[in-house]
Amino acid sequence: MLLRWLLAAMVLAGLGSLAQSAEPLAIGSRLEPLVDDYLVEHLSGAVLRLHAPTPREVAVAHDRPWEGNVCAYHTVFQDGPIYRMYYRGCHWDEKKGMTHEVICYAESPDGIRWTKPELGLVEFAGSKQNNIILGTGPGGVTHNFAPFKDANPACKPDEKYKALAGGPLYAYKSADGIHWSLLADKPVITKGAFDSQNLAFWDTVRGCYVEFHRQGRNGVRDIMTATTQDFQHWPDPVFLEYPGVPPEHLYTNAIAPYYRAPHIYFGFPKRFVPGRKAVDLCKADDGVSDGVFMTSRDGLNFHRWREALVRPGLQPERWVNRNNMTAWGILVTKSDIPGAADELSIYSSEHYYVGQVCKLRRFTQRIDGFVSVQAPLAGGEMVTKPIAFEGKQLVINFSTSAAGSIRVEIQNVGGTPIPGLALADSTEIYGDQLDRVVSWKGGTDLSPLAGKPIRLRFVMKDADLYSVQFK
Repeated sequence: MLLRWLLAAMVLAGLGSLAQSAEPLAIGSRLEPLVDDYLVEHLSGAVLRLHAPTPREVAVAHDRPWEGNVCAYHTVFQDGPIYRMYYRGCHWDEKKGMTHEVICYAESPDGIRWTKPELGLVEFAGSKQNNIILGTGPGGVTHNFAPFKDANPACKPDEKYKALAGGPLYAYKSADGIHWSLLADKPVITKGAFDSQNLAFWDTVRGCYVEFHRQGRNGVRDIMTATTQDFQHWPDPVFLEYPGVPPEHLYTNAIAPYYRAPHIYFGFPKRFVPGRKAVDLCKADDGVSDGVFMTSRDGLNFHRWREALVRPGLQPERWVNRNNMTAWGILVTKSDIPGAADELSIYSSEHYYVGQVCKLRRFTQRIDGFVSVQAPLAGGEMVTKPIAFEGKQLVINFSTSAAGSIRVEIQNVGGTPIPGLALADSTEIYGDQLDRVVSWKGGTDLSPLAGKPIRLRFVMKDADLYSVQFK
């Protein structure tokens, strides 16, 4: 009650120097993952840190006759009680080259254990007892196929699932995610280089369809994008921009809105480094790859990390050309640690070109955990830009060591602590939680400050701060 009384008194008094505020960032009550410097005004002794996910089990081994050692372009998403996976079934022979290409389907009850149902749709080697959903189609559809479940509220029932496929790109539709047909008899996107995972989705925040596909720029593999309202008529695409980083070969993009913060796109491109050969396990061309991470708030300008998110690691077969391709899609999965919170799963390819069977390995990350503001035990802090929020409580996703801590101060835009919300008033926070409510001596209720420009100051010791949200 004391905190609420102090804040109410300040509101009645005009909040002092808060009136000096320019235009604060209006974050409302949305979750803000700390994946870029959008909120950050100042870091001292702390840094933005990229966190590599943890490798887990092989999710799928492509060991069927219609699959092979160059299966690729995996798409995963949760659809109600099931998790769906789509991918190219394909095999490369050192003498014959590519022997076949088909589109396959798998599903899972949990994103961890995957099965390949016998669908009886497409004949392969004289039998339909397989999980193939598409054979050869317009534009070479079997080379790439990127489906999504359409979240457009105006979506027709027989177009509940859509996909881009081929080269140039054709539009496909499905009522159930299994049986597919053309949405239009002509390609919908023709400007690009399409030997990649070229994808699209309905953006619930921007209210439009968005697509991303491969195209070369100045001799470097790059990514283009366009938006539309109807999925069939796309304007000329434009290139993405990556301020502050040099051009690199980006073979795929795996871009999608982050499910907890759909105003931010997360992308997981496969970075290709030509001219390198680390091992000699097959006769594939030179070149090695890894998985990188990038984010965007407008769909055009991306903050791209130079460091790898997924390195090839200790497995020699991941150091072969075209490996380490991150699947399109982030799944929420159960932890194998009893009592632990849910986690995120992404998937990355290995054994591409090597032997007879390509594999897809699962990697896990804590929720919101790809990037954090991190401080050592010696201490560090972050001060935000002026923000305006909606809600009553400040909630943080954080982790500390046993000796670490986080304290939070709320300031006016001039940097002066607000009485009752100064650092000395903050409850010391330690532990590891996805949704810890921040408190001060007077309590947790910040509603009198809602809509007013403020700054947040986080003072941290041996701690990671992953996201913040007012609720």
